[in-house]
Amino acid sequence: MTRQDVQAAAQRIEGRVRRTPLWRASADDSLRLKLEHLQHCGVFKTRGAFNRQLAGVEAGEITEAGIAVASGGNAGLAQAFAARELGLRATVFVPESAPQVKVDRIAAYGAEVRRVGSEFAESYRASVDFAEQSGAVLAHAYDQVEVAAGAGTLAEEILEDEPSIDTIIVAVGGGGLFAGVAASALGRARVVAVEPERCPTLHRAMEAGGPIDVSVSGVAADSLGARRLGDLAFAAVEAEAPVPVLVTDDEIVAARTALWDEFRVPSEHGAAAAYAALHSGRYVPQSGERVAVVVCGANTDAATLASRSAS
Repeated sequence: MTRQDVQAAAQRIEGRVRRTPLWRASADDSLRLKLEHLQHCGVFKTRGAFNRQLAGVEAGEITEAGIAVASGGNAGLAQAFAARELGLRATVFVPESAPQVKVDRIAAYGAEVRRVGSEFAESYRASVDFAEQSGAVLAHAYDQVEVAAGAGTLAEEILEDEPSIDTIIVAVGGGGLFAGVAASALGRARVVAVEPERCPTLHRAMEAGGPIDVSVSGVAADSLGARRLGDLAFAAVEAEAPVPVLVTDDEIVAARTALWDEFRVPSEHGAAAAYAALHSGRYVPQSGERVAVVVCGANTDAATLASRSAS
């Protein structure tokens, strides 16, 4: 995947998604927050969902069977919303662990929701079987060029709004957002890739020389709990290695609380992982370094925003 894919996605989805703010979060302008939680559906995945479906419509591949997707919640939410807006049918497979707040919203957008398995990998196998049997077009949650390129459009916005940004910090699960941001930023800004210690797909892939299955758990597993890094994300690693950072569950919770207490930015745990790299000191910018942190989702129970413990 290249920046050209990301730029094509930006043209395709223009007018369908929100251009979210790049908000100045420090007095010296060294830190900005990309407020992608203000996107339709409260998550960056809406960009990739529209790009995948619009590309499918353009190619004539989407029939009355519509699209099928497996998701821990956010990708399904975005695909359901895009399908409703485009008048398409959507069938979303979620694991039993998917948060009810996300499942309810997926159904509210008119998609058929099917709970299958205890984690994403099982839901994904069910979505593939369904697509083969029904004729629905498969929309991958993260490892698909159209999906990842759509996600990367937020990096295009960051670097258009503030070309002096040196570093973009993103959370990594399956790696679709990372792959898209890396493709957009290649040669223009470094990427810091942040994972929970209990969902280390990128770290394990870098150690093994390729994507491998890992066990996943923890506070951010509902959105960052893919068991395996996507091939597109690993290709991005090979093109230009990111700065990899691991954070603990307690550090994620603390960062989520800080985003709310200090900035009144509501974040789900997976989205707070990126800010946790800075807040915990796991990533320390150099003097004069200008950093943008992507707050990529806000589909969470607002009553828990002040929670200060992962336990």
